[in-house]
Amino acid sequence: QVQLVESGGGSVQAGGSLRLSCAASGQTSNNYAMGWFRQAPGKEREFVAGMRWSDGVKYYASSVKGRFAVSRDNAKNTVYLQMNSLKPEDTAVFYCSLTRSGGPEGPPDYWGQGTQVTVSS
Repeated sequence: QVQLVESGGGSVQAGGSLRLSCAASGQTSNNYAMGWFRQAPGKEREFVAGMRWSDGVKYYASSVKGRFAVSRDNAKNTVYLQMNSLKPEDTAVFYCSLTRSGGPEGPPDYWGQGTQVTVSS
């Protein structure tokens, strides 16, 4: 079993920055990936960004490329999402994810509890 604990999020004005963190604990596989999805009100959950843990290859949705950056701390088994130049349309609940095999786009096997990100204009 794997547990994902998120932190970060909050409210910010357009153009601002926020950083999300997600720490994984439990039994992860050797070929797992971690990432972030988001779900805005009335919309489906969508992939945002992530990385394969084995080789550090990163993936981004086109809507966030150049503004968001995913990184990791191997020692802490933690993945981060640095969000810059935030826009009101980035407002959503952000979920950390872990996929036991394959890329971070999933479908994920585990989810974090979710954290709200609100961007005001």
